[in-house]
Amino acid sequence: MSLSREERDAIIYYRIQKAKETLKEASGIAKLGYWNAVVNRLYYACYYMTSALLLYHGYSAQTHSGVIRLFGLNFVATGIVPKEQSKFYSKLFELRQAGDYDDLYRLTSDEVSPLIELAYQYVEVLEALIVPTVIRN
Repeated sequence: MSLSREERDAIIYYRIQKAKETLKEASGIAKLGYWNAVVNRLYYACYYMTSALLLYHGYSAQTHSGVIRLFGLNFVATGIVPKEQSKFYSKLFELRQAGDYDDLYRLTSDEVSPLIELAYQYVEVLEALIVPTVIRN
């Protein structure tokens, strides 16, 4: 299925907004102390922004692992995005998987609180790689 430019831009804009909204959700949940849920929201915020970036550049993945792989190949390996960002995104993926699916896995404030600011930075770095006209539509 091929998207028109308008459809593509609308999806990209939606994903950017969804990323920002999901970061706010994470911050709100952090105040309640549900650290596994915070990591879930942080991961999804970064996932939405990463998928927006990929779509903007014409890439599409069917799985979360595919998004990570395409991001690494096309933005990290090429030096467009620092490796630290990729490591952070992969770490969130692993923590989210463990928090959502592993029995008796409990994250703590000490583990998760520092990740909140890093997720905001991640979203900001990736958003800067998307043309402003798409962001403002």
